[in-house]
Amino acid sequence: MRMPLAGRGLLALLPRAERVSVLLYALLAAGAAVSGSLSAVLLVPLVQPGKAVPFASHDVAVNAAWFALSGVAFALLRWQSARLGAAQVARFAVRLRGDVHAHLLHVPVPSLAGTSSAEIANVLTYNGESLVQGFSAMQQLAVAVLTSLVTVAFAFWISPLLMLAAPVLVLVIVFTSRMAGREHAEVSRRYVADMTGLFWHSEDFPRRLRHVRSFGREAAERASYGEVSRRLGEGYRRQLELVSSSRFVLELGAALGIPLVFVLADRWHGVDGATLIAIGLLLGRLLPYLVSTRQGIQQLRSAEPALALWRRYMALDVNAAAPRGDHTLDEVVIDHLYVKPPREGVTLEHLALRPGELVLVTGDSGIGKSSLVDVLAGMAPPQAFKATRQGAPISYTDWRTYVARGAYVSQGVRPWQRTVREVLAWADPDATEATLREALRTVGLDHRVNASAQGLDLEVHGAQNRLSGGELQRLMLAQVILRRPVLAVLDEATSALDAVSEMAVLRGVQASLPDTVIVVVSHREAVAALATIQVRVVGNRAIVQASQPIRTIVPSRWPA
Repeated sequence: MRMPLAGRGLLALLPRAERVSVLLYALLAAGAAVSGSLSAVLLVPLVQPGKAVPFASHDVAVNAAWFALSGVAFALLRWQSARLGAAQVARFAVRLRGDVHAHLLHVPVPSLAGTSSAEIANVLTYNGESLVQGFSAMQQLAVAVLTSLVTVAFAFWISPLLMLAAPVLVLVIVFTSRMAGREHAEVSRRYVADMTGLFWHSEDFPRRLRHVRSFGREAAERASYGEVSRRLGEGYRRQLELVSSSRFVLELGAALGIPLVFVLADRWHGVDGATLIAIGLLLGRLLPYLVSTRQGIQQLRSAEPALALWRRYMALDVNAAAPRGDHTLDEVVIDHLYVKPPREGVTLEHLALRPGELVLVTGDSGIGKSSLVDVLAGMAPPQAFKATRQGAPISYTDWRTYVARGAYVSQGVRPWQRTVREVLAWADPDATEATLREALRTVGLDHRVNASAQGLDLEVHGAQNRLSGGELQRLMLAQVILRRPVLAVLDEATSALDAVSEMAVLRGVQASLPDTVIVVVSHREAVAALATIQVRVVGNRAIVQASQPIRTIVPSRWPA
């Protein structure tokens, strides 16, 4: 009987040290199987004193002592193996999730363009849980197989007659391992796909709720969510039915096979009652492990689609790590830049980037602004790049090194930390409380924080004091100030603010970062009042021109 593909795949994920730990786990399980089989055999002379069975003495007290000793050894070995197995599962779970998360952190942004955020969320959460369950099933399968082998070996030793029933047991196990295996794999694949669909329905629920209600489509949304849930329930039901059916076949085979052994023994001369009792105890002890063997195989098959999804994301190429920049701030002139997408590409020429200046990027939606700023931020390689720094040519690798200390805030990003203090400390762990409060004052969030009894420990997503969308954007810009980057990209990072507040926030950020090149993507032309250069993306060209300041009223102080 071959191990399911997921079992071999999960073993391949283990480092060498962990494989040694798995071997120790198997040895403990084998030791428990030996001591458990001894207990079953030594029970016979206690029930029928004087009966000759292996390892038995003519003294009941001695037999009782050995029975107790083997029982204690069985309990201790099972306990230790369970503790070791639990530690292995915990380490496997941490490593599995950590590896895919760490890998995704270095995947080029364009490589994720064809993936959905719901699928990635599934990979980082529930999909990992499916693999952990598969690993746990593999452990239990090892215990079941070892226990079965040891138990059968003891039975062979006591009576070779059992060899007549062994082929029947093997055939039952093989039959049940293959029964509906293809259907089980298909059910598991659909289950993983439907779980991703459930993530789609659950993603960013407050925003989704507003959208649904505004269209009056609550009934359609409920029906769609209900359909996914129904398919998940149906898949789960079918998985349990398949497990139950295979268990039924195993138990039916055992129910017919064990009496067959006794009938054959009765017809075979020279087999006494004590031997039959010992064999019966061993076979009865074997039955639960046969059932768990089948369950373990099916759980491993359930993990196969989850493993395939995990591997797909782990197979994505990663960016070479950019060396840390020297933080020497000077002018860089991009003479020629060509990026994709969009399909036609966007060409930019003669863009001078100087510390302390603000560059405004405008253009219609979907025209390539994000692709352009991704390249400027060092996040995605361009199709063509030609630039100079202090008059000397530099490559795109050199540019990535130069902007390695960067800050990129987009419209949809939201802080995942719990409190305002944690959000800010994430950007600058060494910042003092006075520095944190100064950053909040610059973006106009100090009044909100000071008015709260929690102060800097105000919960960002708290039920009572939830920050609004505009306040969250101010908080993210405070992170940018604390970061003090060489290049800051603000991609619609002030879209939730009104026009007056947006200008005040950007003016404060610019004043706080005199050595930073600030690139702002915005649809509001008024931002040109703060910009030195404006880049207009029109068609397949990014037109660079000096910004034409627009007269804008900016408040001298933040409104209370």
